Amino acid sequence: MVYGYIRVSTREQNEDRQRIALRKAGIPEKNIFIDKQSGKDFDRPKYKKLLRRLKRDDLLYIKSIDRLGRDYEEVLEQWRLLTKDKNIDIVVLDMPLLDTRRGRDLMGAFLADIVLQVLSFVAENERTNIRQRQAEGIAAAKARGVQFGRDPRPLPENFWTAYEAWKAKRMTIREAAKACGLPRSTFYDKVQKHEMQLRIQREERAKALHELRMQREREQQEQKEREQKNGDPCCI
Repeated sequence: MVYGYIRVSTREQNEDRQRIALRKAGIPEKNIFIDKQSGKDFDRPKYKKLLRRLKRDDLLYIKSIDRLGRDYEEVLEQWRLLTKDKNIDIVVLDMPLLDTRRGRDLMGAFLADIVLQVLSFVAENERTNIRQRQAEGIAAAKARGVQFGRDPRPLPENFWTAYEAWKAKRMTIREAAKACGLPRSTFYDKVQKHEMQLRIQREERAKALHELRMQREREQQEQKEREQKNGDPCCI
């Protein structure tokens, strides 16, 4: 049986990119398990349900290696649980080398283990860097007076109209705030939060496009190498 697993860190994040990749791999929707919460403590109900369902020789697809955990040790632990205890195969779509179906011999398993450890270490370092950048961004925003936390009340119905008018310089910030019935500082804080979210979304889209380009380049390179090998008389 073939399964897919998706994890996003928060309920606000969108799992579409992972879902599309799994569907392209031919995994039926009913066999895709999705968790929308942090993997730090690995308390994930859908993942646990998936573990109970997995049987020997089943095949599990994931988009990237860090879907298995949020730190180096956890990724390795879950990888060994799945491949050694559960005796299933794993395919990591973003890293073709991490396909246990190709590593049945000793050398293949050895190379897969090396790649896994390197990638897990790199993924953990990247998360550490992201947290550091987020902390620095929050500190800088707080220094500018931006308040974080849940808004105590919903935005006024005309907030976006006033915001667009202010951005287009048809209104001053004082006029826009007054039109919304908000203090100027509150209006500006909400604008800052909105624009920060837009920047994050743009960065995420750019990262997704970059990953897609890299994946296509890898596939094209692999195809070129296969064609060259097939056309080389020495290899026949």
